[in-house]
Amino acid sequence: MTDTAETKAAYREKMEAQVREMEAEISKLVARAQGAKADAKIEYQQQIDDLRGKQDALERKLRELEAAGDRAWDDIRTGIESAWDDLKGAVNDAVARFQ
Repeated sequence: MTDTAETKAAYREKMEAQVREMEAEISKLVARAQGAKADAKIEYQQQIDDLRGKQDALERKLRELEAAGDRAWDDIRTGIESAWDDLKGAVNDAVARFQ
């Protein structure tokens, strides 16, 4: 395995662990939504749908990483970081909003 391949693999593992952490936070929001009143449920569901969309976008970027050659690594990593920041910020905002 080349240094770049090892770096990509380690980076992918790190990002997948972070995605799992965000998935746990989203699951907590889903649980809260189930116990909420009707108006709040709608708001929760809109937030959860948005979060799932952001999570899907990040997971697509991670799949791109797997298929990418060494030259595309930096570009894809930048895209992954951007998608991660977007998801993490949205999850943190949602958690704060619904506490």
